[in-house]
Amino acid sequence: MNECYYDKHMDFFYNKTNTHTADEWTGPPLIGVLCFGTFFCLFIFISNSLVIAAVVKNKRFHFPFYYLLANLAAADFFAGIAYVFLMFHTGPVSKTLTVNRWFLRQGLLDTSLTASLVNLLVIAVERHMSIMRMKIHSNLTKKRVTFLIISIWAIAIFMGAVPTLGWNCLCDISACSSLAPIYSRSYLVFWSVLNLVVFFIMVVVYIRIYMYVQRKTNVLSSHTSGSISRRRTPVKLMKTVMTLLGAFVVCWTPGLVVLLLDGLNCTNCGIQNVKRWFLLLALLNSVMNPVIYSYKDDEMWGTMKRMLCCSSDDRNQERRSSRIPSTVLGRSTDTTGQYIEDSIIQGTICGKGDLGEKGNS
Repeated sequence: MNECYYDKHMDFFYNKTNTHTADEWTGPPLIGVLCFGTFFCLFIFISNSLVIAAVVKNKRFHFPFYYLLANLAAADFFAGIAYVFLMFHTGPVSKTLTVNRWFLRQGLLDTSLTASLVNLLVIAVERHMSIMRMKIHSNLTKKRVTFLIISIWAIAIFMGAVPTLGWNCLCDISACSSLAPIYSRSYLVFWSVLNLVVFFIMVVVYIRIYMYVQRKTNVLSSHTSGSISRRRTPVKLMKTVMTLLGAFVVCWTPGLVVLLLDGLNCTNCGIQNVKRWFLLLALLNSVMNPVIYSYKDDEMWGTMKRMLCCSSDDRNQERRSSRIPSTVLGRSTDTTGQYIEDSIIQGTICGKGDLGEKGNS
C-alpha cells in the first residue's frame, strides 16, 4: 500500500520531482513577472468591470448574447483575482505552502481559465444558433441563460476541484508532474487534451459561421446595389472572428502544449524555463477579451466612455450608435443576419424586376 503525504509542505514535493525553479525564480525575472502581472490585473479589473456595468446599465444589451458577454467579463475578472493570489504565493514562497494552500492556488487558476473557455464556447454556440436561424437574437430566455451561466461556473468549479477531490499524486509520488508537483501526470494530459478539444470545436463553429455569412452575402450581392453591399459586408465580422481565434491560439495553445508535454513526462523539453511566461500569456487572453468583444462595438464603447466621463448626454450617443453598425461579433452577426433575412425575401420576390427597372432608368 502506497504511503500518502497529506501533511507535507510543498518543498517535499518540489524536491521529489526535481523542480528547482522555485529557488531560481528570484531577482529581475520575478520582479518582471510581478510588474507585468500587476499591470495586467489592474487592466482586467477595470475593463471587465466596465463591461459588466455597461451591460447592466444599457437596456439595449439586455439580450442573451450580452448576458453571456457579461459572464465572460466576470470570468476574466475572477482570473485577475486568481493571478493576484498566485503572485503572493509564488517564487520561493511556493516551497513553504501547505498542500491545501497549493491546491487552492492552482484551483483558482484552473477555475477561472475553464470558466472563460466554456463561456467562449457557449457564446460561439449562441451566435451559431442565431445566424443559422437568421434572427437578430437567439430564442434563449432569461431562465435558460441563467441556467447556462450557472452551469458554466459549476463546470469550472468542478474542474478546478478535481485534483483536490482525489486525482492527484499525494499517494503515488512517482506519478507526480514536474510543473505541478502534486498533480498527477494523467490529470494534466486529461485537462490539456480536453481544453484543446474544446478549442477545436470553437474553431469549427466559427468557421461554419463565417462560411455561412460569406455564402449568403455572395447570394445577396446579385440582388442589391454595390453601395449597400459594401455597407453590410461581413468583412468586419470576419476580422473579429479571426482576431478572436488568433488571440485564443496565441494565448492558450503554448500553455496547453507545455502541460501536455509535462503530462507525457517529457524530461528533455525544457518546459520549466517557459512555464511562467506561458502563464502570463494565458492571462493575456483575459486582457484581450474585453477589447475583442466590447471595445470594437461602438455602442458598448460609447456606454463605457459615458460612464468614465460621467456624461449625462445619452441621447446624442444613442442616436450615433443607432447609425453606426455594431462591429463586435454578437452585434455584427445580428445585423448581418437581419439584413440577410430581409434581402433574401426582397430579392426572391422582386429582385429581377428591380434590377430591370434600374436598367431601364
